[in-house]
Amino acid sequence: MLYAQILVNGLVLGGLYACIAVGFSLVWGVLNVINILHGSFVVLGSYVAYFAYVHLGLHPFLSVFLSGALLFALGYAVQAGLINKVIRAPVLTTLVLTFGLELILNNGVLLAFSADYRTVQLSNPMGSVVVGGIVLPLERVTATLLALALTGLLYLMLVKSRVGRAIVAVRMDPEAAALMGVKVKKIYAITFGVGALMAGAAGSLLSVVFPISPLNSTEFLGIAFVVCVLGGLGSIAGAMVGGIALGVIESFGALFIGPEHGLTIAFVLLILLLIVRPTGIMGRRGYE
Repeated sequence: MLYAQILVNGLVLGGLYACIAVGFSLVWGVLNVINILHGSFVVLGSYVAYFAYVHLGLHPFLSVFLSGALLFALGYAVQAGLINKVIRAPVLTTLVLTFGLELILNNGVLLAFSADYRTVQLSNPMGSVVVGGIVLPLERVTATLLALALTGLLYLMLVKSRVGRAIVAVRMDPEAAALMGVKVKKIYAITFGVGALMAGAAGSLLSVVFPISPLNSTEFLGIAFVVCVLGGLGSIAGAMVGGIALGVIESFGALFIGPEHGLTIAFVLLILLLIVRPTGIMGRRGYE
């Protein structure tokens, strides 16, 4: 029964990890930009949820829409105003740019909110239920289900909508997409905005599970990076598989070597996978 409980905990955690990583994977896969800002976007989403609940009484699960909209606007502006100017430069250039922007944003958040940890204390907590001897904390389970639903909606947007098909076309061949009338730079900005939207939405969902602090940005970025490598770059299905795999591995690793080594386990797994299967579980060889 202990192992079943740990497995369920890992699946719940993995769904949240997938939601954290899917926007990062989308931006990296379409723009070939390693977005170091992603962790701070997640933290900003958590702060939006926190202050919306404290000052407006808006439940964090509902503030997903607010944080998603605000982060989309921020991501679109950052991409259109700054990153698009060097989008054709080598990947190291965009990496350094997003790293510098991350330092500015993270220090700005530290200055505004301090490094103190805050928590969302729900006035009517959902509690937990026991099913077959397995304890299910309802806040975490609901957050995971919403995270998976958001990831599914992103997939449908890419497959069914005109903008989504344009994003896929730009990912496959930006020059050919431009010849077909796609405004590539606009699609880049929209893609970056969508990645920030998913990060903000994930932050809102995480606010009922984890304490909130600007110091968490590095951890969230590390999780997104590992999930992308695990699942395969640029793949929503890969982010789902990688997130769930990481959540389960971390949960069992916490049992055997201690919960304080969760991130260490993740990066050891990252190194091993890069050696054995650098394309990830669902990645395609030769993709750049």
